[in-house]
Amino acid sequence: MTSTANSPDSSADQLPSDTPPLAQSAVLGFYAAAILFNLCLVGQLLSVGLAYFYDPAWWKLHVWLVRGYGGLSIILLIWACWIPFSQRIRALAISLAVLLGLQFATVHTPLPLAIFHPLIGVSLFSVSTTLVHRVRPMLSSKSAAHEA
Repeated sequence: MTSTANSPDSSADQLPSDTPPLAQSAVLGFYAAAILFNLCLVGQLLSVGLAYFYDPAWWKLHVWLVRGYGGLSIILLIWACWIPFSQRIRALAISLAVLLGLQFATVHTPLPLAIFHPLIGVSLFSVSTTLVHRVRPMLSSKSAAHEA
């Protein structure tokens, strides 16, 4: 017997059928912001690779990106609490903010925590990608409901 509790099509990740149109539009905005966050993470990963293996000047882009999109994790967190998302999606949004905070902590503390920085970065990318994949089915279910 196959469990669908963890699948992207899980009904736990669906908006209630009586969700107002404003909230439905907000899901699309949330999805776009989550994709932007994910793309910024990809940019950071590529820029750190370029800085390490090719030219250290790329480090400036790596730092600029996190300073530029760091606040987006807080916006996604607040947004996830505003929209009637499932607990799973809210937990992912919380995780983004916590993991990004840990990323800052590992770099800006005198303790030798920097060894965890790449591991937290991988976790951050995994959570971000999972969030995007969890929200996407909500959009297709709404468009299918409007077409019927």
